[in-house]
Amino acid sequence: MSQDTIKNAMFPDCPIRQILSRIGNKWALLVFYSLVNAGKDSLRFKELQQLIPDVSQKMLTSTLRTLEEDGYVTRTVFPEVPPRVEYALTARAQSLLPHINALVAWAMENKASIMMDRKRNGGRYDK
Repeated sequence: MSQDTIKNAMFPDCPIRQILSRIGNKWALLVFYSLVNAGKDSLRFKELQQLIPDVSQKMLTSTLRTLEEDGYVTRTVFPEVPPRVEYALTARAQSLLPHINALVAWAMENKASIMMDRKRNGGRYDK
């Protein structure tokens, strides 16, 4: 049984849980970060893949579809040969950025002490 199955067993229809599970995974946050810090308004799939080198094509595709479905990312297809597809953050995603930035700042401020605690406690949950 997967961890998600166990988590969703209690209150599976909770809208907050559903929203946080979609934007809180590592790939979604890395897509947000990549789109914000690319220095341009939109990115092509391959550009995103290069900025997130450890994401598989399948996982990036799935993440982008989910973010598009929830209104965080727009997907624009240009009628060219070969087709050009670009992804950009929506106003909804832009409004989320200050909260993501605050979370990143908190993580940076607390990283050293968290890593010390993790090491002291044996790092049992690093995997």
